[in-house]
Amino acid sequence: MSSLNERLITDMKEAMKQREAGKIRLSTIRLLRAAQKEAEVARKRELDDDEILELIVREIKKRRDAIPEYEKANRLESIKQLEEEIAVLTNYLPEQMDEDALKSIIQEAINQTGAGSAKDMGRVMKTLLPRIRGRADSKKVSQMVKEMLS
Repeated sequence: MSSLNERLITDMKEAMKQREAGKIRLSTIRLLRAAQKEAEVARKRELDDDEILELIVREIKKRRDAIPEYEKANRLESIKQLEEEIAVLTNYLPEQMDEDALKSIIQEAINQTGAGSAKDMGRVMKTLLPRIRGRADSKKVSQMVKEMLS
């Protein structure tokens, strides 16, 4: 069992004990664990830490993408809940990279792939994403790569 998986189980038990205080935390962890179990059944094996991290990033992205829709419908309570869920999920991500470290890794990937124009962006991203998984927002990274290649 991976250490991130163990941490999720421990945190879920702790949130259960806190009852009302850990309600949003408990429901968010349960949703994440359900998505994890679904992925494990599909792959016929337990997920490792990197795969769980990928899952967490995907769950955060789903929630961030849903916020504008709720804003259009003026559903403030739902937006608040999504933001709280994002905060809970973010606790499981590794420390986020600062912009200088990110630029350095992007430049390294550009040099490694020999990219010279925006047409090579796919190759750069393919090299880059495994290195930064969970440590930087992929939209921001994509934008930075685009700028550095133009």
